[in-house]
Amino acid sequence: MTADVILARLRRFLLVIAGLLLAGTILELWVINHTEEAIQWLPFILCGVGLVVVGAALLRPQRPVLIGVRWLMSVLIAGSVFGVIEHIESNLGFVLEIHPNATTEQILTGALGGASPLLAPAMLGLAAVLAIAATYYHPALKGR
Repeated sequence: MTADVILARLRRFLLVIAGLLLAGTILELWVINHTEEAIQWLPFILCGVGLVVVGAALLRPQRPVLIGVRWLMSVLIAGSVFGVIEHIESNLGFVLEIHPNATTEQILTGALGGASPLLAPAMLGLAAVLAIAATYYHPALKGR
């Protein structure tokens, strides 16, 4: 087996894992009813766009598609960071409402470990990083 074949399989593996993470995130969001506020629909949209882009990269690994993967996955990373911040703010607001006289340690612990999990929105970022990694030194991206 040549190095090129191994790299092609590794790229495909990374894209499939990224797609599975995005699909799993959509399923989890739906199961936990993450639809109560308009902003809660953002991860559905980001995951949907991510799935389309990952599918395109699997089916047509050409220069414009792979550049699109990098750009759109950067948007997913930004959305992931936004989600983590939103979850921290939600947890922080809850802690301050329940315990208005809490110590700094109690506030930080509550904000980082509250009801809104911080790693849930980070799944978008992980999927995006895997998809970007699949484009690293891709032969289709070599000079025009």
